[in-house]
Amino acid sequence: MPDPQVVLVGLLGVLAAAFAVGWAVRLVHAPRAAARPGAAGLGIGALTNFFDTLGVGSFAPTAALFRAFRLVPDRLIPGTMNVGHALPSVAQALIFIAVVAVDPGTLTAMIGAAIAGAWLGAGVVAGWSRRRVQLGMGAALLVAAALLARQLLLGAPVGADALGLSGLRFVVGVAGNFMLGALMTLGVGLYGPCMILVTLLGMNATAAFPIMMGSCGFLMPFAGWRFVAREAYSPGVALGLTLGGIPAVLVAAFVVRSLPLDVVRVLVLVVAVYTAAAMLWAATRGQAAAGR
Repeated sequence: MPDPQVVLVGLLGVLAAAFAVGWAVRLVHAPRAAARPGAAGLGIGALTNFFDTLGVGSFAPTAALFRAFRLVPDRLIPGTMNVGHALPSVAQALIFIAVVAVDPGTLTAMIGAAIAGAWLGAGVVAGWSRRRVQLGMGAALLVAAALLARQLLLGAPVGADALGLSGLRFVVGVAGNFMLGALMTLGVGLYGPCMILVTLLGMNATAAFPIMMGSCGFLMPFAGWRFVAREAYSPGVALGLTLGGIPAVLVAAFVVRSLPLDVVRVLVLVVAVYTAAAMLWAATRGQAAAGR
């Protein structure tokens, strides 16, 4: 790895350790029943992070499964996903930054932009009401579903051979990743949109993996901590996502070689649309009840 990537890996390790220790201290002081992970959380963490490592994305299926099993109140879904998926995302980032070639300057700038976007976004979303979260997540999931549908119908954008960005494309890439970092806090997965962004800007599609996974690996501990600090998440379910997710990341990265991912993407598209509709319907019903 070039020296800047070695530094990034080191910083990511320090960030992950700081987040893990800080979160562990909070969990120790939380009520034991609230902080205990259940089988459903562990299973969801393993399943969603397995496919997340393959580039499918984890937020839409996680939100759908939360609602299907009624594990987490709607208001706490964004925080629980950002906290629980943080350390598995770090594991993904460490792997792909280490093994995939990309321009260090582009990688560093886009990761920094995503962190800034997530930090600002999490501070806003953590204080939202249940109805506002439902509306925001419903709209965000529809955006994610539209991007996934585009990829299924037209294929992933074909990038050139560039491993970095410069000039105006660099500015657009950094600004775009800032927006994607902010949208992550609402439940829009960053992977698909980030891959589309960098390839449309002329980069090799493979280079998207360290950028998108590095962005999530760095931004999610920052965003997650803001939800932890405001207690705007479900501790036991988030811990289940983490404990189930990290081993699944390692399995997906080092064992799996091929899967019918288009079939999986169709399933993710269906659950994203269904969950978005359910969120928006719940928000509409809540507004109607409030008006009576």
